[in-house]
Amino acid sequence: MQKTLIFGHRKPDTDSVMAAIGLSYLKNKLGENTEARVLGTINKESQYALDFFGLKAPKYLNDVKLQLKDVIYHKGFFLKDTASIYEGYQAMLREELTGLPIIRENGSLSGLITLKDLSHILIYENGEELHTSYDNILHVLNGEAVYRCDDEIAGNILMATYRSTTFMSQVELKHDDILIVGDRHSVIEYAVNAGVKLIILTGDSFIKEEHIQLAKKNHVNIIRTPFFAYHIARLISLTNYVKTMVRVHEPITFMETDFVSDIIDVNHKLKHTNYPVVDKNNKCLGLLKITDLSEKTPKKVILVDHNEKVQSVEGLEEAEIVEILDHHNLGSITTNYPINFRNMSVGSTSTIVYNLYVERRMEIPREIAGALLSGILSDTLILKSPTATYRDREAVANLSMIADVSYEKYGMDLLKSGTSLEGMSYEDVLFNDYKLFTVNDVKFSVGQFFTMNFDDIQKDLEAYVDVLDREAEANHYVLVALYVTDIIRNGSYVIFNRRGSGIMDLVYQKSVQEGDFIEGCVSRKKHVVPLIMEVLEN
Repeated sequence: MQKTLIFGHRKPDTDSVMAAIGLSYLKNKLGENTEARVLGTINKESQYALDFFGLKAPKYLNDVKLQLKDVIYHKGFFLKDTASIYEGYQAMLREELTGLPIIRENGSLSGLITLKDLSHILIYENGEELHTSYDNILHVLNGEAVYRCDDEIAGNILMATYRSTTFMSQVELKHDDILIVGDRHSVIEYAVNAGVKLIILTGDSFIKEEHIQLAKKNHVNIIRTPFFAYHIARLISLTNYVKTMVRVHEPITFMETDFVSDIIDVNHKLKHTNYPVVDKNNKCLGLLKITDLSEKTPKKVILVDHNEKVQSVEGLEEAEIVEILDHHNLGSITTNYPINFRNMSVGSTSTIVYNLYVERRMEIPREIAGALLSGILSDTLILKSPTATYRDREAVANLSMIADVSYEKYGMDLLKSGTSLEGMSYEDVLFNDYKLFTVNDVKFSVGQFFTMNFDDIQKDLEAYVDVLDREAEANHYVLVALYVTDIIRNGSYVIFNRRGSGIMDLVYQKSVQEGDFIEGCVSRKKHVVPLIMEVLEN
C-alpha cells in the first residue's frame, strides 16, 4: 500500500505539527498507511510538547516532486556480462525493449547494449572470433556436453567444409581453434590430435569413443548439437559474452531519487531511448525507457492547517492531494479530482482531528491526546483567543482529562517554552511562525512570535526591521510584518518592512510606528490577515 504523507505548512507551528501526528495515528489505526512529516524546523514550543508527551518529532520533508522511484520503470531488467549475446537479444525481445544494461558479477553497471549495437556487430564486425563460456554455447546451440575441460572458451572459429583430405593437408589447426564439423571421423581425429580448443559436432553427429579418449588426453572440449552447419554459423557469434558487444561503457544513468523533471530536461538534450537506473554505489536497478515516464504514481499527501499553495511543500502540483483539514480561509490549492476537504470555523486544526476521533469512536492514547491538546492551546492562546469556539473548549476539556494535565498550567508552560529568545537570531524570530499570503497576485507575509517581555526585541528593533526589509526585497513582497504577541497584555507589538508602512497605516487607519502595541490583536487569522487583505483588495 502506497504511503500517504501528512504535513502542515512550511513554517510549522505547534498546531500543524500535532494535527499531522494525531491524524496519522488515526488513519493508521483505521488501516491506512500514513506518516506525519514537517516542512521546516520544529520550534521550541512544539519540541516542548513532543518531549512532555514522549513523542518523536516527524521527519523533515523537502518536497513531493515526482522522482524516478514514482515511475513504473523496468526494475530488475539487466543481464550479467557473462551471459550470451543471444540471451541479451531474447531479453530485449521478450520485454519489447531496445536497450539492456549489462552488469558485472557484483551487480555494478558495466555498460549498455542496444539492438542497434547488435545489428552493427552482426553486419560489420569479424564473426570468426569467439570469447564465451562452454555453458553459453550449450544453451544457444541447444547442445549436449560430450566432454568439458574448460568453463571458458576463447578462440577462432573454423568450419570443415573442404574434403577431409584437402582440409587436413591445407588447414593447420591450432590450440585456440574452434572447429565446427559433422561426422567426418578423420577430421575429428586430426582435430583432437592437434589439441584444438573446442569441437562442435553438427546434426547430432556420432563421435568414436577413441576420439573422446584422445580429446580427454589432449584437453579438447566437445559439444554435440542437433543444429546443422548453416544454423550453427548463424548462431555461433551470438554465443559470445554479451560484454564483448558493449560499446557504451559509461552511459548516462539516473537514480531513483532523481526528479522526473530533471530527467526530462536531460533527455531533451540527448534524445536517447534508454537509460540504466543505478543506486549510489553504481549497482544497477533496471532500465528506464523514456516513454516509461508516462506511467507514474504521484506521491499521495494530506494537508493540515493550510490550503494555500505558497504555504505548502515544494512540488505539490506533482503530488496527489487526497484530503485537506484546515480552519483558515479558502486558498489557492486546486485538485484534479474530488477530495475530502474539511474546513471548520474553529480555533485549531487539532480540534478538527479530535472530532474525527469522536465521530469514529476511536480511543485516544494519552500521548496523542497531549499532542492534540497542545495544538489547540497553542493556536487559541489557552482558549483566550477570539478564534476559540465551544468545540475547542469541549476538546480541551476532554483531552486534558485523557492527558492528565491541567490545561491552564500546561498551556502557560507550553507558551512560555516558545517565548525565550535565547540562541535565536532575528530571522529565527521572524520565521518561528511565518505564513505567506496572496491577494490579487500581490504577496505579503506575516510572522507571529509570542513573548512575555517585548523589551528583548525592542532593544534590537532596527535590526529586526532590516531583516523584514531584506525578506520583502528578496521576494518582492509588498509587506512583511512581524506581530509580537503578549498574551498577558492581550495584544501584539507590530514590526514591518519600511516600504510597508503605508499599508499598515491603511490597515489601522492611523499612523503606525515600528513597535506600536495593537491592543486586542492576538489572532493572526482574525485580527491581522483579513484586515491586510481588505486593504490590498481595494
